[in-house]
Amino acid sequence: MSQTTASEPTVAELVGRGYGHFWNDKHFYRVVKGSRGSKKSKTTALNFISRIMQYPWANLLVIRRYSNTNRQSTYSDLCWAISKLNADGLFKCNSGLPEITYMPTGQKILFRGLDDPLKITSISVPTGNLCFVWIEEAFEIENASKFDTVMESIRGTNPDPSFFKQVTLTFNPWSEQSWLKKKFWDKKTRYKDVFAQTTTFRCNEWLGDDDRKRYLDLYRTNPRRAKIVCDGDWGVAEGLVFENFVIEDFDVNKVVAESDGVGHGMDFGFTHDPTTFAEAAINRETKDIWIFKELYQKAMTTQDIFDWLDDNHYLKSDIGADCAEPRLIDELQAKGVRRMHASIKGPDSIDYGINFLQGYRIHILPSCVHAIEEFNTYVFDRDKDGNWLNKPVDANNHFIDALRYGLEKYIIQYESLEKRFGVV
Repeated sequence: MSQTTASEPTVAELVGRGYGHFWNDKHFYRVVKGSRGSKKSKTTALNFISRIMQYPWANLLVIRRYSNTNRQSTYSDLCWAISKLNADGLFKCNSGLPEITYMPTGQKILFRGLDDPLKITSISVPTGNLCFVWIEEAFEIENASKFDTVMESIRGTNPDPSFFKQVTLTFNPWSEQSWLKKKFWDKKTRYKDVFAQTTTFRCNEWLGDDDRKRYLDLYRTNPRRAKIVCDGDWGVAEGLVFENFVIEDFDVNKVVAESDGVGHGMDFGFTHDPTTFAEAAINRETKDIWIFKELYQKAMTTQDIFDWLDDNHYLKSDIGADCAEPRLIDELQAKGVRRMHASIKGPDSIDYGINFLQGYRIHILPSCVHAIEEFNTYVFDRDKDGNWLNKPVDANNHFIDALRYGLEKYIIQYESLEKRFGVV
């Protein structure tokens, strides 16, 4: 790295607090679970760019569950880190592949997804060793066996005395049932040679005051979620509304072909809540639901929603939508979303929809990260004495609401809905 001047911040100043051990660690497994805003991804990106410049034998493989999610996340973070370290003239960033090359030596930063594992095990580099792997959002990986496939890509030795190999994982800890807890935190089942750390937003000195206040307010509005989002603790299964779901890969075309049909649902939000879209196939004979498409975005205007539906070819789809927004539904219908209709709502509609979903095995594609988050954090409420109530907390359910709207026609016939819910 070039010598710093008085006006240039040092790497330590750029990284800030909370990651000293992580930065220098050389265990084979280096794992960080953390809260939102804990700067784990940015710090990891800075660390790897610094390492590429420090070690001429080092090459980096960056992995996410799906390859197409790298470009807007890990690739962008690494390009940001290059700029932060004033090294723009030393790296060539190719967004098309994507790929990053350290020009002085030809060292590579490569990006892949676990959706094509064979392309991972066959990777080679022109100089040095493929010795570093970064798995971002590791929670998206369904099981340890898929992770073990990655280990085959880390190979070779180097005579340089400073040489070492390492796999770095970063993620948000949505569920204590995850294989990540068993393999990296639990003493009886974890891998050998592990450095594991938990970080929170409190170590991020560059976090904005508005974000900091929002995190702190979560302790008041949703203490359970605050343990995950603010403290980086594992999400626990106690009190979950749904325990009948599994995160797994599946052939979308196959399950759709074998299903009774596909439901499309939409829940509307804006400033504080997201607009969500759910697409899922249902098989009433086998009692299976497969979730394979989601939208989860705040501040969407009517035109934004229409454009997204158009771009994703849903203008002609039958879409059950949030009945609390009749004006928005009318506007979308006028623009061309002809088959969008308001969901039917009655005094027991939410409870009945939840009971119906609880009777199915729900399969969630790993790419539906917000659906996974909600199914891991949607919980029943408690009374003042801490006893569980048979009523969910009205939070962490925006995607789930969209799912209910989308499957409403499969839940029960509309005639029965009118009788059950007293709809006129």
